[in-house]
Amino acid sequence: MRFGIFYEHQYPRPWPEGGEQKLFQDALDEIELADKLGIDHAWEVEHHFLEEYSHSSAPEVFLAAASQRTKNIRLGHGIVLMPPGYNHPARIAERIATLDLVSNGRVEFGTGESASRAELEGYGVPPAERRAMWRETVEQVANMLAMDPYPGFKGKYFSMPTRNVVPKPVQRPHPPLWVACSNRDTIHLAAQLGIGALTFAFVDPEEAKKWVDDYYTTFKNECVPIGHAVNPNIAMVTNFMVHPDHDEAEARGLDGFRFFQFALGHHYGFGEHRPGRTNIWEHYEAVKSELGRDGMAEAGFGNATYGIGTPDELRAHLGRFQDAGVDQTVFIQQGGKNRHEHICEALELFASEVMPEFKEHEAQRLRRKDEELAPYIEQAFKRKEYLRELTDDEIEPYRAYGYQIAEEDESTLDPANRQRRQRMLQLREAVAKLDRKLRV
Repeated sequence: MRFGIFYEHQYPRPWPEGGEQKLFQDALDEIELADKLGIDHAWEVEHHFLEEYSHSSAPEVFLAAASQRTKNIRLGHGIVLMPPGYNHPARIAERIATLDLVSNGRVEFGTGESASRAELEGYGVPPAERRAMWRETVEQVANMLAMDPYPGFKGKYFSMPTRNVVPKPVQRPHPPLWVACSNRDTIHLAAQLGIGALTFAFVDPEEAKKWVDDYYTTFKNECVPIGHAVNPNIAMVTNFMVHPDHDEAEARGLDGFRFFQFALGHHYGFGEHRPGRTNIWEHYEAVKSELGRDGMAEAGFGNATYGIGTPDELRAHLGRFQDAGVDQTVFIQQGGKNRHEHICEALELFASEVMPEFKEHEAQRLRRKDEELAPYIEQAFKRKEYLRELTDDEIEPYRAYGYQIAEEDESTLDPANRQRRQRMLQLREAVAKLDRKLRV
């Protein structure tokens, strides 16, 4: 099994001067440490306006910074919001490719549609159409990354003419595709489309096996790839804090994850939010004793104690995910007011006492998996309908705006534009001569 760390950039109130800067710098330090320890992935969300819960509104900037402080760790968008109201598809393709170049081919391209009222209404995205928007744009961004040129597209949610979207990524045809999953229906869809499932549902390890079995059964029998490559993988999140003493592990990590649950519930479930004024941390402090240890779990926001404990307890917890067939477990270690130094100590203890036995046979597992899935992948691509490549004759040229001045009546132009017109005509004729020479 592989391992990842996960960042929302939670920032509970009060907000002292310089606190947000420290939050981001600490996270970069943690990713640099995780890279040195051999942890496989670092995942960064995209959220907007979700005060205290997530201050990660520009993940492409943060991941680019992380790329320059690391060598091996995979850098995951977990996720990019795909509806065009958030991000134009061509801009997504450009940013993904650029990050892949500056990181030397370490990008994981997670996608999603978003679900919070703050974000959807803030960017004018119709909630009922976000899934259809996601599906249309994921397919077209994959085409933009893989095709030269991109033939253009006229869809329901966005359109653009033929363009060659540059740069192109290191990982060809494109980095591995993922989708955020919060239920079994989305896991099923991920398998049908041949993309990885980033599962944020805080699934019980015993329940995980049902999700994994459904994913791989569906992948083998129903997959029609949405991209130009498949990524059959399941990653599941769990809270995380480890210490030799169980009580100390809970003291360091439990409250942070319980706030994570509460803030998630506030923005997505039960909260009433006044932008810039609501104090979610204060609300949490007022009710946490009434919630008890399992109050948020009963509301569907996950068991707060999973993944928090001694190395032996964490080993047993992760072993259940491994036995269920989960490909990657992703740690939520930065929650609430968890301290940076405690996070670093926990990562170091995990890497020295727990991780090695899970990594020992990972290469063999991946080889067996690749061999098992190879014939199914071959059949999947036989079912795919590709966007047709344009022939050279079908690629329509377009003229620069400056070209138009050469077409205008000279008598209507002022002296400066007459001079520009004359120069444009000279340049146009020079290029035309070169074209004729090359054709000969």
